[in-house]
Amino acid sequence: MAKEKNPRRCADNEAMAVARMLRVSPQKLNLVAEQIRGKPVAAALADLTFSNKRIAGDVKKALQSAIANAENNHGLDVDTLVVAEAWVGKNITLKRGRPRARGRFGKILKPFSQLTIKVREVEEAA
Repeated sequence: MAKEKNPRRCADNEAMAVARMLRVSPQKLNLVAEQIRGKPVAAALADLTFSNKRIAGDVKKALQSAIANAENNHGLDVDTLVVAEAWVGKNITLKRGRPRARGRFGKILKPFSQLTIKVREVEEAA
């Protein structure tokens, strides 16, 4: 009387990882995600290692998690993995403020975002 297993959200040759509650705006995170889309994972890791963006370390951590999921959970070959998709979504926004002149209130929004990385195993063209 066990529950039925949930269907996989990605194909047999894919694995994914999600990084939630990243303290950066989605617009800034998408700039870093654009750098790794469609690249082999070795090149993507090298790009993130030497990137000047503050959030690149968290993106690298999420990519390493996706690679580990592919290798350990789905038995995929790490050398043939490519970053198939990397997309960014909104998360919560902290509302903060600061007193301004003439009794007004300056609104300060501190957005969070989330990143989903999907890696795919591709056959090398001979």
